[in-house]
Amino acid sequence: MSTVLASSPKRSGRRVLSMVLPPFIAFGVVIGLWYLSSWLQFDTGRRRAISQPYPHDIVKVGFLTWRNLNEMLNSLYQTAWVSIVGLVFAMLLGVALAIIMSMSQVVERTLYPYAIVLQTIPIVAITPLMIIWFGTNRMPRVLVCVLIAIFPIITNTLFGLKSSDRGQIDLFRLHGAGRLRRLWKLDLPSSLPAMFTGFRISAGLSVIGAIVGEFFFKAGDAGMGRRIGQYTQRNETNKVVAAITLTALLGLTIFLFFGWLGNRATKHWRPEARAQR
Repeated sequence: MSTVLASSPKRSGRRVLSMVLPPFIAFGVVIGLWYLSSWLQFDTGRRRAISQPYPHDIVKVGFLTWRNLNEMLNSLYQTAWVSIVGLVFAMLLGVALAIIMSMSQVVERTLYPYAIVLQTIPIVAITPLMIIWFGTNRMPRVLVCVLIAIFPIITNTLFGLKSSDRGQIDLFRLHGAGRLRRLWKLDLPSSLPAMFTGFRISAGLSVIGAIVGEFFFKAGDAGMGRRIGQYTQRNETNKVVAAITLTALLGLTIFLFFGWLGNRATKHWRPEARAQR
């Protein structure tokens, strides 16, 4: 027994190390290549008007200078608010549409083509229309996020709802369970892994939608998209990279949150979900 207990912490420590070490090695390689590329541009006579900055310069200007960091954090808050609200609305609407389509083939054939059309509409093209129709407040920005994030939620949730085990469906029918009862007791629980996969995909898309939409909003609260546009016009490359880094961390945080939430939602009835990351 003592041998088992002693080996258990070692095994868990090795597992954590195997999960953490490869990303850190890859990060070190990327930073090393970045330094090499910057050195080639700055120190070998290949100077340009806009050169690639060193990573430590980005940290100094973007994160250690409080004025710049405070400006970017305020803009990040605006982007986070828009992207999270848009994602929540996309989740509610996408799951509702998927449930309706799963209960009727006629409804699915009617609505699904329009969901595909939403996916194919360029956000860059539709954002100016949102500004014309709804102004420059937060609502059109949220709508842009909904439009770009809803399709993966619909498709993944619909796939999960239609993937219930055939034997379990026959068992529900044998006991006279109605369609709504089967939906609540079987189809929805079995669709959770696919549903949360859609949530995670749409989490990143919602942040992208907020950033792309903000490039067009010249009035109202300045989000990260607007800040990136301003820094680009001023050739402030350090700030551009710092702003992109903060935006990427926002998308990663939302993605990891839904991964954790998905595991929490499915582990009690689906043991294999515990192994998911």
